Amino acid sequence: MKISVLPKPVKVQIQLPVAREEGKFNDPAFAKNKTLPIHRWVPWIAGFSSDFVRDVFQKNCGKKKCTVLDPFVGVGTTLVEAMLMGHDSIGFEINPYAALAARIKAEASSIDHTQALRAIEKLQSFYQNAMSSDNKPKSAPPLGFKTRGIFYSPAVLKKVLTIQDFIQSERQNLTTDLLYLAFASTMIQYSNYSYEPSLGRRSSAGKQDIEDFPVIETIISKLSMILEDIVWLEENKSKRKTKSKVINASFFKYKKYLKPDSIDILITSPPYLNNYHYIRNTRPQLYWLGFASKPTDLKSLEENNFGKYWQTVRENKCVKLNFVLPSSKLGDQLEKLRNISPEKGIYGGNGWANYAASYFNDCYRFAQGIHYSLRKGGKAFVVIGNSILQGDLIPTDHYFAEIAQKVGLRFCGIDVPRPTRIGNSIIQSRVKNPHKDHQLYEAIIELEKI
Repeated sequence: MKISVLPKPVKVQIQLPVAREEGKFNDPAFAKNKTLPIHRWVPWIAGFSSDFVRDVFQKNCGKKKCTVLDPFVGVGTTLVEAMLMGHDSIGFEINPYAALAARIKAEASSIDHTQALRAIEKLQSFYQNAMSSDNKPKSAPPLGFKTRGIFYSPAVLKKVLTIQDFIQSERQNLTTDLLYLAFASTMIQYSNYSYEPSLGRRSSAGKQDIEDFPVIETIISKLSMILEDIVWLEENKSKRKTKSKVINASFFKYKKYLKPDSIDILITSPPYLNNYHYIRNTRPQLYWLGFASKPTDLKSLEENNFGKYWQTVRENKCVKLNFVLPSSKLGDQLEKLRNISPEKGIYGGNGWANYAASYFNDCYRFAQGIHYSLRKGGKAFVVIGNSILQGDLIPTDHYFAEIAQKVGLRFCGIDVPRPTRIGNSIIQSRVKNPHKDHQLYEAIIELEKI
């Protein structure tokens, strides 16, 4: 059966979000991006809204063309908005899959919709011929990708490998990358795993395994939506020529890639102090896209990730802060945390104190990078959430503001546009007798290079 796609350029009626002209920041909640053109291409667990980014640009750049930096670019919200509003942008992202998604989205204005349409039509034809002839796919699952349960059922696996045969036969270019992105962004839907919010077996979450699924229909639907947005973009992109660059590396290598005093606006949201494992939760994409072939490939990403992970530092004897904040309560709070339930060994407070200390050490390095990158008068807007570890509330935003001031940045203020952040999985897994008044929230820290 023929699967319909967008046959020719049409005028797509999608409204850009309008930033508020007065008041505080827009709510940075990432969920709003799920229905917006370009932003909606890739599902992601965290980030901030395009409304928030657009708000910052309008209030701080005006009609001037800015150079924008996002040190933790994720799947590219900042870069997409920079492209739409006519600003140059640079993004750092250590996760290769997220970096690929961010690059493709930031370069969306360079994609020829007619070439994309031809690729979709060729994929349909190839798939239909292959499945009707019952040929055995030439592609195979990545050898190093191991799971406790069967990731794809036999029926689904054949469909997936047939689609892989087509993608691998195409000439490598931006259009081919779109095919990979459409697969990677949908691949969990037809697997026997799901996000709850961490990646785990469907059966463990009380869901039935998937015996069969309309795989090609799902991928074609994703590609048709992408094509619709590319057509929309041709009429809605900024008239100013822009440059965008995604660096697949840790931001802590900023001196290798950035000139000092070169950034006008920095907008970002670093990983929170909640131990969400971005690397493990994108393990299927990393293996199936060829970014990883063995566990050590993931280990290097984990060890260089911002804030580390609890699993990587819990066995250390004692991780100390690499800086001093004389008037701060941070040191005392870490010491209090370290002395909780010592009889539990690595599962007691010492492991969590090591994790928190590692996180704030990286916050210090991050603040130094902000100071290095911004021009005089340039501003940084950092979206960050607080946390609860072993029942103790950690005001991450206030501690980061203190750290930023220590490296010489001017603290302009903290806004809390999202006073309630849903995170029961975070609370329950890290709390010992949580206080009834403890509340997760999300804050925006505004800083300036003086």
